[in-house]
Amino acid sequence: MPAQDDTQTRVLEDLDAAAIDYATRMAGASGAERAVLRDALTRTCLPFAGRMARRYRGRGESLEDLEQVARLGLVKAIDRYDPERGSFTAYAVITISGEIKRHFRDRTWGVHVPRRIQDLSLEVGHASMVLTTELSRTPTPLELAERLKVSEAAVMEALESAAGYSPSSLNAPAGGDGPVEFGDLLGGHDSDLEMVDDKLTVAGLLLRLPARERRMLAMRFYGNRTQAEIAAELGISQMHVSRLLSRSLAWLREAMLSDALPRWEGANGPADIHGMQVNVERGNGALTVRVHGEVDRDTAERLRTSLRHAISTAGGDRLVIDLAGVPLIDAAGVAVLVDTASAAGSGLVLTGAQPYVARILAVSGLQNLLGQG
Repeated sequence: MPAQDDTQTRVLEDLDAAAIDYATRMAGASGAERAVLRDALTRTCLPFAGRMARRYRGRGESLEDLEQVARLGLVKAIDRYDPERGSFTAYAVITISGEIKRHFRDRTWGVHVPRRIQDLSLEVGHASMVLTTELSRTPTPLELAERLKVSEAAVMEALESAAGYSPSSLNAPAGGDGPVEFGDLLGGHDSDLEMVDDKLTVAGLLLRLPARERRMLAMRFYGNRTQAEIAAELGISQMHVSRLLSRSLAWLREAMLSDALPRWEGANGPADIHGMQVNVERGNGALTVRVHGEVDRDTAERLRTSLRHAISTAGGDRLVIDLAGVPLIDAAGVAVLVDTASAAGSGLVLTGAQPYVARILAVSGLQNLLGQG
């Protein structure tokens, strides 16, 4: 190995000496003599250009083409050589390498890649061959980065960009007996496209729900919150949350399947914020209290106040509580009715209860007041 290094050093020194002699003789030569001297130095340096070209073989370009490019770089180095600026060999290495890299960058890449990445890709390829020989295995990106004194991320980027050097054709056969091309295997049926209309429809319907229901649906299906977490944040029971979610989903499902917008059986419709209205009417020997909306923790005290006032003003009239407009009642609402029944005595009647509300009242001990009047 030392003998080979010594031989290479002597060759480089001989090229430097030949270049200096060439420059000296060119100073006093005529036009014809200049051409002869130029050709002679070029022939002397051709083996050196060939060795430079062989450094870049195995990268998709034929060795003959690389040698032609290297020789072009050699001629440029000879024509531009100035002995006062240093070694001819060093200048020739830079010129020939730059010409070969320019050839790879401008003529061989199938996909446009930034020049910085192209140059680094060539350096990575050359360093990979050298390290493979030294290590007897494929080098890692970290080893390549240490060899080239660049970051590992830059090496990874260069390795990924190397795929753009000779990209595969989409019209290339994909294998097998059938006339299937590679491009036929790309893409596929996008099932999400069929859901675009449904998603847009649901988005519009959600805006028609009360703000509380919209918030609960967002927390459950977009925020992945549990019913217990939603209940804690909204200050209601987990069972109440379950009922509200079920009712909202049922309404959305019915709205999606029907042409006309279904009636919202909630607190005075989607435009209202889980409110409750109490109307009092007197006639035919009865004081009728009509309740509209949900009776829950948020509205129970308002109902209690209204019913206490109704009891105080009923006089000898029978007290009738019309629950036809109540789609939902929770424990707080049941407690209000129980207290009212105790205060009003036998003169209290509950009418118009919807099936769900009627079941709640029945299991709460108010069944004897249902279905009367």
